[in-house]
Amino acid sequence: MLSALNTKLLIAILAMLTVIAGTEAYRAHDAHKAAVAAAQAAAILQQQQREAEERRKQDEAFRKQVEDAKKHHNSAAGNESKTWTTYVP
Repeated sequence: MLSALNTKLLIAILAMLTVIAGTEAYRAHDAHKAAVAAAQAAAILQQQQREAEERRKQDEAFRKQVEDAKKHHNSAAGNESKTWTTYVP
């Protein structure tokens, strides 16, 4: 009788140890998933920042190009009026 009780107690202890080990394994897996997700989020954020910086550079280049075109266009229009003042038919 005592041997059967000891066996049942041993089985219960082993079952509890198995549950604890499974819980710890799940926690470790969950922590790993969270770390991977955080790393992916950081990588996505860096990519978005690089893209935003690239867009800013492109916008600045486009604005400069527009300003240069505007200056060129305005200077040509200013010179055009001078040619008509000296024209004698």
